[in-house]
Parts: sequence; structure tokens; C-alpha cells
Amino acid sequence: MDTTDARILMELDQLYKRLNRPHAERLAFLEKYNSLVLQRDDLYLEQITLLNQLARYEEAKKMLDKHKFHPWEGGEGKVSAQYQIARVELAKQALKNNDSHKAIALLEECLEYPHHLGEGKLYGAQENDFHYYLGCAYEALGDNEKAVYYWELAKNGITEPAAAIYYNDQKPDKIFYQGLALLKLNRISEANSRFHRLVSYGEKHLFDQIKMDYFAVSLPDLLIWEDDLTQRNVIHCKYMMALGQFGLGNKEKALDLLDDAAMLDPNHQGIMAMKSSIL
Repeated sequence: MDTTDARILMELDQLYKRLNRPHAERLAFLEKYNSLVLQRDDLYLEQITLLNQLARYEEAKKMLDKHKFHPWEGGEGKVSAQYQIARVELAKQALKNNDSHKAIALLEECLEYPHHLGEGKLYGAQENDFHYYLGCAYEALGDNEKAVYYWELAKNGITEPAAAIYYNDQKPDKIFYQGLALLKLNRISEANSRFHRLVSYGEKHLFDQIKMDYFAVSLPDLLIWEDDLTQRNVIHCKYMMALGQFGLGNKEKALDLLDDAAMLDPNHQGIMAMKSSIL
């Protein structure tokens, strides 16, 4: 009931998030208390995240670009993720509109972390998606040499799927984009190998029971409210299987799996990004 306490607003919004309140409803609630949102980087970033989830990418980008974030424990990777999501989605729109120069400019920004994000780029950061779309943009411009250069970069990286529990764990979509780049390079069997690994990992681990390591650090979500890690694993595995099925050309299977996962977690931004690519 204390509408002057920014910390309580943050905790209440996290509860609404856990209860799967609609994104538009949560955003309107935060906008109602704008002065409190401005007091906390985590609240400000949650508002940006909601704009991204509502496909209001330009607004999310503007909010990100004008704010100076500060490092906070548990915030690792969160600001840069929203910074990149807004730009990649805008780049995908630009590619659909045949504006490859705009797409290239947005994607190149994903490769650098400006100082105001409050964090640096991890050594060995996986950038397969940015490189893949850069290749597509240069292909559209008729510059096949540069297109191949970026697809060659995009095909590299860790190829074994894993449980994405901590923020710097290998994300399955990075392997998916390795596969897409290999398809562009006409290395079909290698591409299919990536996709099959995603499907087989998801099928093998779908029913795993997950327990948190005692010394767990750098979790990707705030743990104010208890989470069901076993359900989170189900979502992760279904998402992984969807990526693999789409790569193998099974679009309907992929969409069914994405819908299943989205029913369990409507806040999963990877699912949102995949749907924007498929539909």
C-alpha cells in the first residue's frame, strides 16, 4: 500500500510477472509510477523489457540510449540483452523493408557495449545471430564477399547444447544461428547436425528434475519469488526443440513447441524473437 517505495514497486511487479499478468497491464502499472521507476535501474529496465515484449522496439531503444545504468549484482547481462533485442528486431524489420544499410548500422551497434550500459562485453561473447543477419544484409546489397565473411563468423562457437541456468551459459539460439549460417554456406549436413543436436538434447532432458547448485551465482532472473526450476527446464527444452525443428524445415512442429513453451512462460523473449522470424 506504500506507493512511495520503489523497492516495493519492483517486488510487486516481479510478482505480477510471476503470475503472468499481461505485458500491457504491467507496463501501464509501471508508467503510473514513473517517478519511482526512475529511482531504480532494475525497474527502468523492466519497463524497457516490456516495451520489447510488446514489439515497441523503437521506444525501448530510445529509453535505453538515454539512460546511464550502474552495475548491480544479479543484473549481469540484463541491460545488454535488452539493448541487443531492440536492435536485432529493428534490424529484422529493416531487412523485410529492404533497408539493408539501416539493418547493418543497428547490428554493428550490437557488437559494441557503450559505456552507459554499465557493463563490458564478456570475453568470447557469442554473437552468431548478429553475424548471421549482417551476412543477410550484405547478401541483399549484392556484396557476397562480405556476406560469406559474416556467415563464416556466425558458424563458429560451442556446438553442444546445455542447460541455460546462468546468464553466461551457452544460449541455444546461438547454435541455431550457427546452423542457419551453415545453410547459407551450403554446408547442409553440418547445419542439420546443429539442428538435430538441439532437438535430441531437448528430448533427452525434457523430464529432468532440476535443483539449484548450493554455490549458484549470476542467475538470469531475480529470485524474490520462488521459481520452479524443473518447469523452467521444460520451457528451455521445448524452446530448444522448436529451434531445431525450424532449422530442419518442420515449421508447424516448431510453432507447436513454441506455443507450448509460451503457455508456460509468456515472458520468454527467445520465443517471441523466434515467432517474429517464423511468422
